[in-house]
Amino acid sequence: MSRRWTARVALLAGVAAVAVLLVFAGLGSILLVAVGVAGLLLTAAGVWWMLTRTGGTRVLAVLLVVAAPLAVLALYTAAGLLWVVLVSLGLWALAVSAGRAALVDDSAPGMPERPAGRARRPFLIMNPRSGGGKVARFRLAERARALGAEVVVLDPARPQDVSELARRAVGRGADLLGVAGGDGTQALVAGVAAEHDIPFVVISAGTRNHFAMDLGLDRQDPATCLDALTDAVELRVDLGYVRSGRQPADGGAERVFVNNASFGVYAAVVQSPAYREDKARTTLEMLPDLLTHHSGARLTVRAGRRRLTDPQAVLVSNNPYRTGDSAGLGRRERLDSGALGLLAVEVAGAAEATDLLLRGGHSRGLTAVTAREVVVDADTPMIPVGIDGEALMLPTPVHCRLAPGALRVRVPRHRPGVPRAAPPVDWRRVRRLALTMGRVAAGRAPA
Repeated sequence: MSRRWTARVALLAGVAAVAVLLVFAGLGSILLVAVGVAGLLLTAAGVWWMLTRTGGTRVLAVLLVVAAPLAVLALYTAAGLLWVVLVSLGLWALAVSAGRAALVDDSAPGMPERPAGRARRPFLIMNPRSGGGKVARFRLAERARALGAEVVVLDPARPQDVSELARRAVGRGADLLGVAGGDGTQALVAGVAAEHDIPFVVISAGTRNHFAMDLGLDRQDPATCLDALTDAVELRVDLGYVRSGRQPADGGAERVFVNNASFGVYAAVVQSPAYREDKARTTLEMLPDLLTHHSGARLTVRAGRRRLTDPQAVLVSNNPYRTGDSAGLGRRERLDSGALGLLAVEVAGAAEATDLLLRGGHSRGLTAVTAREVVVDADTPMIPVGIDGEALMLPTPVHCRLAPGALRVRVPRHRPGVPRAAPPVDWRRVRRLALTMGRVAAGRAPA
C-alpha cells in the first residue's frame, strides 16, 4: 500500500473511532473517556507505589493495579457499552499505526557501506555458553573453520582474557577479528579491532544481540552472520569509551562499549550478589530505597551545557536510541551519527511517575539529549556501572566519550537490515500527505 493510501486509512480510522463513540454513546462518550482516563491514572499511580513501597502499602498498590482496570471494564459492561469502547479503541489503534507508517520515509539513506574483499586470516572467538548454547546448536565453530577461519572456543571452566586472545591473534597476522557471544565480549574484542584498524565481524550468538540488531543482522540464525567472511560489505561505526576517576583523557585505560553504559537504579540492582540467584525478588527489594534516594549514590550528570541533578537512572548509549514509541525503544537507527545518546529518568513522586508511564518520551521526567561527551559524578567515591550488561564498580567521576567511525564492521551483503523508525503521529502531516499526494497523482501541483 502506498503512503498516500496509508495516510487515508489513518484519517478514516480516526474519524470512525470518534464517530462510533458519538453515535452509540452520545454525550455519554465524554463520561466513557473520563472513566478510562481515571482508570489509567490510578493504575499508573499504583505501579509507582508498588515499586517504591514495601509491606502492606505494596500489597494495597498491587490490589489497585489489578482493581482499577477491572472496575473500568465492569462499568463499561454494566452500561452495555463495552463493545463500543473496544471497537473505538481498535479503530484508534489502527489510525495511529497507519498514521505512523505513512510518515516513514523509506528514501532516507542508511549507513554508508563499501565493498569488502575476503579476509585471508580471520580469527574468531566463540563463547559456548552464550545464548543458551547457540555456538553448538548452530555448529558455528565447524562452519567457520570450513570457511578458513581460526576459531577459539572459550572454556567455561577456565576464564580467559578475550582482549589478550585477540591481540595475540593480530600479532600472528590475523586480518579480521570476530566474536560469537554476548555484547560484552563483542565490545572487548571490537576495541582491539579498532585499536589495530582491522575489520570486525559480529555473530549473533548472544542472548539479546542488541549490537547485531542495530547492524541489521539476522538474530534468529547466527550462522548467516558467517557470510560476512565470504560475501561482505563494510560499515564504519562509532564506538563508546568509558574512563573513570580524575585522570586526563590519555592518562588511564578506557573500556569500550558498543551499546551503552548504565548508571543508577539498574546498575545498582545488577551489582547485588543476590541478583543472579533471584532477579525479581532482588529487584523488588532494592527498588523502594533506590527510587526514593534512601540508598544508592546521588548522581550528577553533565552532557554539554546540560546538567542533571539526582536522576534515578541514566543510560549513555553509543548513538541515541529511539524514544518516539515503546516499540522503538531499544533500537538505534544509525551507529554512525557521531554522538552519544543520553536518557535520564528523574521522578519525584506518583504524579510524575504517572506522567512518565502515560506520555513516555514526552514526559518531563525523561531527558533525552545527544552529546559528544557525558560525565557522571556522584556523592560517593565509587559507583556501580553496567557496561554492555557487565556490572562494574568504577571511581567517580565517570567520563563517557564517542569515537566516530572508530570500528570497521564487516556484515553480510544480504541481511535483514534495520527497519525504518515510524515517527510519532503528526495528524497535520498525515492529512497533508493524504490530500497533497492525491493531487500530485492526479496531475495537479500541491497548494
